[in-house]
Amino acid sequence: MKNLALLGSSGSIGCNVLKIVRQYPGRFRIVGLAAGNNIDLLQDQIEAFQPLMVSVGDRSRADQLERRRPTGWNGAICHGQEGNIRVAAMPEAEMTVSAIVGAAGLAPTMAAIQAGKDVALANKETLVMAGELVMREAANRGIALLPVDSEHNAIFQALSAGKSSEVAKIILTASGGPLRNYSGRQLWNVTPEVALNHPNWSMGKKISIDSATLMNKGLELIEAKWLFSMEPEKIEILVHPQSIVHSMVEFIDGSIVAQMGIPDMRIPIAYALSFPDRIRTELPPLNLAQIGSLQFLRPDFSKFPALRLAYQVCRQGGTLPAAFNAANEVAVEAFLAGKIRFPEITLTVAETVQRMEKRELTDLAIVFEADLAARLQANSIVEALQLAACRKKGGTDDCPELPPLHHLADKTSIS
Repeated sequence: MKNLALLGSSGSIGCNVLKIVRQYPGRFRIVGLAAGNNIDLLQDQIEAFQPLMVSVGDRSRADQLERRRPTGWNGAICHGQEGNIRVAAMPEAEMTVSAIVGAAGLAPTMAAIQAGKDVALANKETLVMAGELVMREAANRGIALLPVDSEHNAIFQALSAGKSSEVAKIILTASGGPLRNYSGRQLWNVTPEVALNHPNWSMGKKISIDSATLMNKGLELIEAKWLFSMEPEKIEILVHPQSIVHSMVEFIDGSIVAQMGIPDMRIPIAYALSFPDRIRTELPPLNLAQIGSLQFLRPDFSKFPALRLAYQVCRQGGTLPAAFNAANEVAVEAFLAGKIRFPEITLTVAETVQRMEKRELTDLAIVFEADLAARLQANSIVEALQLAACRKKGGTDDCPELPPLHHLADKTSIS
């Protein structure tokens, strides 16, 4: 029996983790849950899994859950980031599943590592923001860091076909998202509803927008650098619309080893939870004859400049990846709120990174300082873009003067 602490239990990954646990009640036990703000779903999860501890977003929701405490359940209720850290590092857990979305996942994941827990990592931002620090701590503690993202899980599996010295490069595949065939001009009119409509995967809003901008693949590039000790020059990205080949490893003899499967997150989750064993899932097998053909295309860096920016940030390192991630979180939220247009997500990130000073990573405090500074910069850029849109519509009498943007002035006029 493996005891699991699950961070992000109300999200897409978290719910899929619980599906695997339900399928194998004698193999896995949930001892801790961190669920954010979805109290209704968390209450159902408590009744089903009887964890020893749960964490929610804030004190008011903790009080709400206390009033609705399931009959017969005596577990502890905590809240906020401190609560997430307590769940991540709880003594009863053998493995912590890190599935909180965004920068909020870094501190609890590091707490789990420092407490000696193996980590099933679905929070790519942990390595994007502080990969050098996290991997060093994991090595010092001797814990297993098992990737849950389908692409990194695929690479993890494919690497077993050879020695690390025999790897020529790794190939990350990207579906291309719902906007792959849009023209650059059409992208300016994309609505959140369209961008969220992924053709292959069912995901949360944040990662769905990241998939549409291909920012998600940029974040995965940085994650792969740290997970597999691979310089960005040896990480290739290919668009694979079918999402059947989840990623590949090319070896020095010319062999390419690929991991394939239907696009369902329960496959990589099950492998991460049960490693080094494999367990059955309740999923249909891949039918290659029915699919017929598989495509692989080079990404269009001009339409999706997030990838080019990600390579640049990955090479520069230091605190810039943390700024890159923070600005993207702000920009995605602004797009979903209707404050900026779709291409302005990447424009906001690029301008933010341009304004940031690179600092070396010495501890998490520096990472969090860079994260906060980048969020402030990104929010100011979003405000400037809103003002630019206001002026373009002819409302100059009601709009204050637009502050200068280093790289955006000639690009925001596209319609």
